[in-house]
Amino acid sequence: MTRTTVSASELSELLRAGKRVDIIDVRTPMEFREVHLERARNVPLDELDPAKIMQSRGGSADDPVYVICRSGGRGQKACDRFRQAGFANVINIEGGTMACVASGLPVVRGQKAMSLERQVRIAAGTLVLAGVALGWFVHPYLYGLSAFVGAGLVFAGITDTCGMGLMLAKAPWNRVEESKPAAPAGGCCVAKEVSI
Repeated sequence: MTRTTVSASELSELLRAGKRVDIIDVRTPMEFREVHLERARNVPLDELDPAKIMQSRGGSADDPVYVICRSGGRGQKACDRFRQAGFANVINIEGGTMACVASGLPVVRGQKAMSLERQVRIAAGTLVLAGVALGWFVHPYLYGLSAFVGAGLVFAGITDTCGMGLMLAKAPWNRVEESKPAAPAGGCCVAKEVSI
């Protein structure tokens, strides 16, 4: 059976052994710019085209593709997309970028950014508070806004799909205006930012 996950410590061993490691980071460009693994390249989850990635990479099609996000959730969704497209040798990095940073893997740090998860919490909380205030001061029907947001959060929890997160990922502040390729790290992949 093909392996589906790798821990940050196992990834570190592969890198130290000089193994070819093709890493796709599926976070937003702003999150990627803040901190990413040296060998990672950014392909946001909402733009992920498994066939295009497999065609553009060097090496054998049998070589594994490693997928990373902030903590593992979006990475798993990306792996599912690869498998649905017929590419089985795709591996999610457990714990994502946070685990890799904690393990001391080499990273590139840039401008600080707010994570997408944090943006969702702020937006949802603001909408719930607005719904309560509007319901109290304007009309009781406006409590429905809070109910709608609550229902959306329950749906997101059950399906592991967050519509608010997908919308926020396309927001102007989550876009990177310029691409600034980094120098190749270890000869495998060029760490780069992809403008959307």
